[in-house]
Amino acid sequence: MSSEKAPAIFSNPAPLGLAGFALTTWLLSMINAGWFTGDAMNMVLAVALAYGGTAQIIAGVMELPRGNTFGSTAFISYGAFWWSFSLFVLFLHDKVPAGFVGWYLFLWGVFTFYMWIATFKAAFVLRLVFLVLWITFFLLAAGEWTGMSALHVAGGYGGLITAALAFYLSAAEVINDTHQRTVLPIGAPRAG
Repeated sequence: MSSEKAPAIFSNPAPLGLAGFALTTWLLSMINAGWFTGDAMNMVLAVALAYGGTAQIIAGVMELPRGNTFGSTAFISYGAFWWSFSLFVLFLHDKVPAGFVGWYLFLWGVFTFYMWIATFKAAFVLRLVFLVLWITFFLLAAGEWTGMSALHVAGGYGGLITAALAFYLSAAEVINDTHQRTVLPIGAPRAG
């Protein structure tokens, strides 16, 4: 009997992180798009803390031993986004000028933009998630800076598209892995 242990097999945490991101983004984006009023925000905050924030951070930490720099950076960062968003809405929303909130959103857009560049060799659906997300952040930032509700609503619809794409990618990764074949295509990563 050998004393050597079999190598650990790490499951793919991306579907968990994507689902946490997608569900929370969808709920907030329904408010941003004008489908619901701010009265629905308490449910967004609960989900942002428990699923969007915590589950994504767990997924990001799980990416570390897999050596996935992109996955760990994305999931831990967006998990922290949901925590910071929740803390802001709960305790600070009436103490921060809209222009500064615009900068918060804009800088998340900058982060998302360079993460999008990092997806250029990734699966097509992942590239789409990050493309639509950086546009969404910039629309929401512009809405805060200008006070134009149309930009805020457009950002809400961008968030809904982002969430739908992230849900699809999460579902594809779980379903394809379970069936050990491509059931839901995600677009092959670019070669080279």
